[in-house]
Amino acid sequence: MKQLLFYEEPVALNKERHRAFKIDSSGANFSFAKKTNSVIITGMEFVHIAKEYPVVFAKAGDRVIPLALLGLRNDENLFVNDTGRWDARYVPAFVRRYPFVLADSGDGNLAVCIDEGFAGFNTERGVPLFDEAGEQAPLLENAIRFLKEYQGQNQRTELFVNRLQDMDLLTELTARAELAGGVKFSMGGLLVVDEKKLMELPQEKALELFRSGELGWIYAHLLSLSNMSRLAEILGKLGGESVRVN
Repeated sequence: MKQLLFYEEPVALNKERHRAFKIDSSGANFSFAKKTNSVIITGMEFVHIAKEYPVVFAKAGDRVIPLALLGLRNDENLFVNDTGRWDARYVPAFVRRYPFVLADSGDGNLAVCIDEGFAGFNTERGVPLFDEAGEQAPLLENAIRFLKEYQGQNQRTELFVNRLQDMDLLTELTARAELAGGVKFSMGGLLVVDEKKLMELPQEKALELFRSGELGWIYAHLLSLSNMSRLAEILGKLGGESVRVN
């Protein structure tokens, strides 16, 4: 069982072991995400995500996390086609960081890891991870910078979600869809912001959300829910049938 989504062979980046590694982007695509129907997102992404995907929340153990829905059925990403092309303008940061990731090293620290199973890795052609002196090449420096920025945004998002829970603003939603042929399926366990409760917040709580910039995140999330219909339309086109979501 994979411990990290997408990552078939995640290992800690090692200057000696991976010194000759290069990334050949000519054959790279998003096929690794083809069977993923949702990914974790950060609050800073909500506005971009909301233009194309539904933004929802879900329980993950004892945590609640924000997600971009990429499909309505398990193991189905409606935005990755058969050639591995991502058919949307914005690709979530969770996906863009691949094949790099920060992972718990076991001592409370985070280690930079790579997926050695990534098809773009080789030792003959492409952009190197390390220079001739064994130091980080620009590609790797940029990747690590991106990982650190993502980690910081992820921590801020966690505080935002905790605030939503403390204010009791999340409520359950079940998305149901029906194919023209009568086949029905549903996605349960989803959480959304209760707009009625939001409007009833005490003034000081609403002002807290406004000043933090998180009120904008909330409304981006609420507006994004109309994209459920977009997912249904894409699914209907792929299957040659009309789909209704409610």
